Amino acid sequence: MANRLYCRTFQAGMKIGNYFLGYRTPEYIEGPGSVKKLPKMIRDKGIYKVLLVTDQSLLKIGLPDGLIKAMDDAHLEYVIFADIQPNPTDENVEEGYRVFKENYCQAIVAFGGGSPIDCAKGIAAKNARPNKTISQMQGVLKVHWPIVPFWAIPTTSGTGSETTLAAVITEAATHHKASINDPSILPRYAVLDPELTVGLPKKITATTGMDALCHAVEAYTNHFYNTKEEDDRAKEAVRLIHDYLYRAYEDGTDLKARAKMQLAAFHAGRAFTRGCVGYVHAVGHTLGGLYGVPHGLAMAVILPHVMRQFGPAVYDKLADLADVCGIQGADKKEKAEAFIGWIEEMNRKMEIPAGFDCIREEDIDQIIRWADKEANPLYPVPVIWKYKDFRKLIDTIRLTA
Repeated sequence: MANRLYCRTFQAGMKIGNYFLGYRTPEYIEGPGSVKKLPKMIRDKGIYKVLLVTDQSLLKIGLPDGLIKAMDDAHLEYVIFADIQPNPTDENVEEGYRVFKENYCQAIVAFGGGSPIDCAKGIAAKNARPNKTISQMQGVLKVHWPIVPFWAIPTTSGTGSETTLAAVITEAATHHKASINDPSILPRYAVLDPELTVGLPKKITATTGMDALCHAVEAYTNHFYNTKEEDDRAKEAVRLIHDYLYRAYEDGTDLKARAKMQLAAFHAGRAFTRGCVGYVHAVGHTLGGLYGVPHGLAMAVILPHVMRQFGPAVYDKLADLADVCGIQGADKKEKAEAFIGWIEEMNRKMEIPAGFDCIREEDIDQIIRWADKEANPLYPVPVIWKYKDFRKLIDTIRLTA
């Protein structure tokens, strides 16, 4: 288990180092139908062939059809790679890289939720560093080399992957999830087209929206790394989610709510790109790798439990977020608890469970080791957890299942 002094010393060094990493926000176009403008923009940059990374489910329902027609009209050649698992694996990335090279592609367009976008980032990283395995690039600053032009088109409002430097990839052999974290894989361009999210099932709208909330809350409650920009973006994301997530959940055709949720995910993604996430993600990733728990679902379930377990260490920050949302309380503690209560109320209203019945006792030590390795010393969490703290959280989300 991580030593508190070591973690805080490491994070102090990272805080200084962050000023030299060149964080940036992707350029983006937004609005209904904006995805159809993209192919001409790509051709205008002298690119004639791209790898389109998406997934089979999106192809089956025809969601990329508008983009594909626009590519044809703009005479932009493309090769489609869609053999991606819900939690993309190192094998998916290697296969995508093979397709990219064999077809002499010049750029990458990622179309979908976090899985296609993360897989596309992995492909771009592999192309930049062909002599490295995926596991060798997982960690911090293991790519550190320019990638090919990269456009990201999110079809959910949650992961924020279109504006982050992280790509979560699962090792197929062990089911271990880990991130490639490097500014070089940050997409340079994003397309926020709310029409692409209109057909999302209510369940996906709910869990991806709560994923975005988790990004914003964890980034804001973390210590050390944030500048005013990250804090402001996190607060704006929380405000937008408070005002528009349930509205989008109730009426999926509400384009204003859909557009606002896309902006929320974008702001939240930019916030945690520098501010980092925390133990919600560290534990949630293990459940996705071991049991196939969808990422957004894991985030929604675990978030209120982690915030409550942090206790007084996050009262000030959560009170700030309560203020942004207009959530009342007599003092900071009361506001913080009311904010956590709002998260739980949202989960209940959107029929998200309070826990999981898939966690096996024999896996708990492994879950804790993986979560501790992911989070510490990198994530500047409000409280450094020991084994017993992770165990308390896991017992809580098991008991409430």
